[in-house]
Amino acid sequence: MSVTTGGIADRAATGGAGGSPLRAAAARAARRAPLADGAHAALLAAAAGSVFAVVLLLVYETWRGALPSLQAFGLRFFIGTEWDPVAGRFGALPYLVGTLTTSALAMILAVPASLGAAVYLTEMAPRRVDTVLSYLIELLASIPSIVYGLWGIFVLAPVLRGLVEPWLIAHFGFLPLFQGFPFGLGVLNAGIVLAIMVLPTIVSLAREVLRAMPPAFREAALALGATRAEAIGVVLAGARPGLMGAIVLGLGRALGETMAVTMVIGNSNRLTASLLAPGATMASVIANEFTEATEKLHTAALIEIALALFVVTFVLNGIARLVLHRMTKGVRDVAGAA
Repeated sequence: MSVTTGGIADRAATGGAGGSPLRAAAARAARRAPLADGAHAALLAAAAGSVFAVVLLLVYETWRGALPSLQAFGLRFFIGTEWDPVAGRFGALPYLVGTLTTSALAMILAVPASLGAAVYLTEMAPRRVDTVLSYLIELLASIPSIVYGLWGIFVLAPVLRGLVEPWLIAHFGFLPLFQGFPFGLGVLNAGIVLAIMVLPTIVSLAREVLRAMPPAFREAALALGATRAEAIGVVLAGARPGLMGAIVLGLGRALGETMAVTMVIGNSNRLTASLLAPGATMASVIANEFTEATEKLHTAALIEIALALFVVTFVLNGIARLVLHRMTKGVRDVAGAA
């Protein structure tokens, strides 16, 4: 004699023959499962969709605020070099170049040191040293940016002005990058400060990625006769997508940093090739002028710079993802940090 599952569930729920409180609870849970799973999936979908909604809202609001500037200048806004709020003439090229230059300099200085520190902490450092240094690195990430700015003004700037920049001018002054007067405050100072600020972010993420790599990678390389350095190279090859992700996040921090850069870059709207000269970034000009912008066109120009900063960040992250995809041929690393 066959009995349907629904009949069994009903008998269990009503405490009929063979029923028990445990079976009744299981039957009720089975009937509620589809509803609970659907609500859970809908909640997660709403949480994921809210991220896109916030991004779209940000883009819409900045585009709406920048509309007067977009209509007045068009694409000339991004190739112009004049910034005159009194005359109502605005060009954002110096700030675009300053943002890309300081970020590139920061990554050139920070990436080798960050990856080297992460490899040392995960592969070579004794446990006690790893614990202490990791804590200090994470402490660097928690320091407010204004503190870095004050350090750049009162500690780094005198060193650059008195020692580093005169030496660069004397030995490499024939290059456009190192021509000019040793101010101490300028693009070089901003790049160094940014490098120090993004270093703990990259080190912390790269360290976690390397720790997530299976020990079998290292052990297999050593078993096949590889040296310790070669075994570390095998681990780094497997963790490459995750390490690239850490670098991209550090780049995002460098592109958007405001307060520290504003304090040490010199805030000049002149377009120059020298790293020793004062400059400005898109974030620093917004911080400097937004509260003082009284004209509608001036405010719109600053909001358009904010929109351009968003677009630059989006494009650079997209390029980094494409490079990562080509490097790994679309295969995620075993640490799951693609």
